[in-house]
Amino acid sequence: MERTTQVVGQSGVFLDALERASRAAGLDRPVLVIGERGTGKELVAERLHHLSQRWDQPLVTMNCAALPETLIEAELFGHEAGSFTGATKARVGRFEEADGGTLFLDELGTLSMGAQERLLRAVEYGEVTRIGASRPRRVDVRIVAATNEHLPDRVDAGTFRADLLDRLSFEVVTLPPLRARRSDIAVLADFFGRRMAAELGRDEWEGFTDEAMKLMRSYRWPGNVRELRNVVERAVYRWERGGAIGEIEFDPFASPYRPGTPRPAASSAPPSAAAAGTSPGEPSREAPAEPEDEEVAACEVGPSDFKSRVARFERELLAKALADNRFNQRATAEALGLSYDQLRHALRRHDLIGAVA
Repeated sequence: MERTTQVVGQSGVFLDALERASRAAGLDRPVLVIGERGTGKELVAERLHHLSQRWDQPLVTMNCAALPETLIEAELFGHEAGSFTGATKARVGRFEEADGGTLFLDELGTLSMGAQERLLRAVEYGEVTRIGASRPRRVDVRIVAATNEHLPDRVDAGTFRADLLDRLSFEVVTLPPLRARRSDIAVLADFFGRRMAAELGRDEWEGFTDEAMKLMRSYRWPGNVRELRNVVERAVYRWERGGAIGEIEFDPFASPYRPGTPRPAASSAPPSAAAAGTSPGEPSREAPAEPEDEEVAACEVGPSDFKSRVARFERELLAKALADNRFNQRATAEALGLSYDQLRHALRRHDLIGAVA
């Protein structure tokens, strides 16, 4: 699937934002795209370009936050040979590269005041001057800029030029966060899930269980669509059984061994070497080392650490059932009322595979 086809959604607030962008696309005026990280600002910028009269000309993208302040002006406007140390030959800037087309400036709010002043002149007069040059060059460029900040507040704070904001905000398209378009979560999850299944060469796609979808709809998605894509693709590639996917992990960094985690008190039982699991459909949680008894557990984890204590109990139950059934996995699964695959998955979560090898 082409990257430009990934504008997916059917909620009213999302379609309203797309409609505003589509109407502005045909006008040769600057557009400012505002939204939280992961809401699809670059995809909207591509839409603005491809629906404009400049569609067959270059679309040049520059992330203003990806370069140090000393190089931003050279990147935007270019430089002549010998204009500064290391400039062994002349180089065109992004404005000249985008001549006749569209220049997309991502993370606009990170530009320094000096770069803002030169950008204002380029937008105002359609002229750029390479660093080290004495004459300006004419360019015909449409500006689309994006930011995750409320720039009027930056103007009030004196860190963004009011005249530049006036020039760039002919039209402002504000993208809603994913938590404001929850009806799109199932559509997006299915889209990303099908694509990942196809990438893995899987012939069938049975989607997610109702419980997994309920968890995804109730999650706040601070990383918006980009985070949803990661969660869905991770769930698809980790799913080893057939049928609908029932296990979702929202935080891939969750681990009892992550840096800064307090070390549990010494215990005669060996610590678990893997994150604890939960029932299908729930986010994965981590399991700390086994305590000597329930009283020690209460002292170590505190009364509020319910999930860790449940995970510890689950591991102890699995270990005892294995021992009672002489480490026969099929007999253990039958005794616990689990399928063989469910037991194997639980043993992996609690690092007990070695105990039955």
